[in-house]
Amino acid sequence: MRKYGVLLLLVVSMGGWAQTDSINKFSVDLDFVAHGETCGGGLPRSDDNTDQTEDYSHFLYGRTRLIVDYERPGLQAHAVIQNKAVWGMRGNQSLNLYEGWVKMTARNGLFAQLGRVALAYDDERIIGPNDFATAALSHDIVRVGYEGHGHQVHAILAYNQNGENVYDGTYYDDGAQLYKSMQTVWYHYDVPKFPLGVSLLFMNLGLQAGEYKQVNGKKVEDDYNPPCTKYQQMWGGYFNFHPKYLTLEGSYYRQTGKVVNEIKQAMPIKAWMASVKATVKPADCYGFELGYDYLSGDDYVPVAYGGPLVMVRHPEIGGFTPLYGSRTKFYGIMDYFYQSAYTNGFTPGLQNAFVGVFGKPTGKLNCSATYHYLAVATELSKLNRTLGHSIELQVSYQFSKDITLMVGYTQMHGTETMDRLKQDGSSKRARWGWFSLAVSPSIFTTKW
Repeated sequence: MRKYGVLLLLVVSMGGWAQTDSINKFSVDLDFVAHGETCGGGLPRSDDNTDQTEDYSHFLYGRTRLIVDYERPGLQAHAVIQNKAVWGMRGNQSLNLYEGWVKMTARNGLFAQLGRVALAYDDERIIGPNDFATAALSHDIVRVGYEGHGHQVHAILAYNQNGENVYDGTYYDDGAQLYKSMQTVWYHYDVPKFPLGVSLLFMNLGLQAGEYKQVNGKKVEDDYNPPCTKYQQMWGGYFNFHPKYLTLEGSYYRQTGKVVNEIKQAMPIKAWMASVKATVKPADCYGFELGYDYLSGDDYVPVAYGGPLVMVRHPEIGGFTPLYGSRTKFYGIMDYFYQSAYTNGFTPGLQNAFVGVFGKPTGKLNCSATYHYLAVATELSKLNRTLGHSIELQVSYQFSKDITLMVGYTQMHGTETMDRLKQDGSSKRARWGWFSLAVSPSIFTTKW
């Protein structure tokens, strides 16, 4: 962490931090979400519940956030305490600090931020809070950068550990984040007097590989799979072109380096994805969208035919991983392909062609309907590439500025390919309904 501290001090010393002779602002807000789901089929059974006959479930949960903000020229402080629990759950083990950071800003556009931050970049495909998942994502980071004159440059640094390990080294296992360390550079430019924004992203992730073992009560390295850190790179770009009635978005990313599998061994990764989306909004009350996503997959994905899976040796990983993006925004709100793994641990990739319509019949009511055609990206032996078809319906109504009700329903019609890859007949006809009531009042605000 010493090098990150030196970098932070360097940015702070580069000049011109605003003084404290202006207005101070302090606010306390509450964000409450009550969420309910009913679903049938769609997710494969785990190894310990293969005898279970029911393929449906119903549950309710609540998420409460207490948000505290302080701001004065040159300084911001933000803290979010979060609790999420299923109704009726025994005990309460989900109280945590979702966000807690301070940010120092200079008059010349330089800034430095450190703490636990919910990150969001571009369309949130690679880095986003994934807020629909209720627990959401945040990162313990140092972020420094510059914003001004149409340019934004951010450098993000993270180094994770399970505790204050004085004698046990720096091995990182089963922590809050999947990565041991992370270095990310993001650059965005808005073209002057032209509706075009372009972003570039580079991310380097250090993932912990290898294992320790216990010998006579002491932790020692495994001779066959010694502990080490392997690095994975993600790089690519995003653009947004938005003239008056049309918005065109596109992205392209590649993954290289090493990926760590479930048994803590590293494999080379060569994966990529590309996407394009067009949104047409002739009027404020309605619009249309269509697009296509391609995420590469592994070659030779083993598929069972009424028997055990045949093991296939993979020299490298070809399946693209969306990492820390808000996945429900892109591949269907069920998060059907990247939230739950395929039964063999490999991914055949994904092709997602979609078309949708959205409208606003009144000032407080919003409606949308989206159709997804879903297929694998790689060729499968004796199976068609088509995974299935999905239809999603969503309605939201805003009772007031701080009370909103959202309701949705998804119907999935899977194919034999879906059945084989998920190893569960319920995957052929999956259905999912949900609602979310969001109440976000401002409790207290003051200035001095």
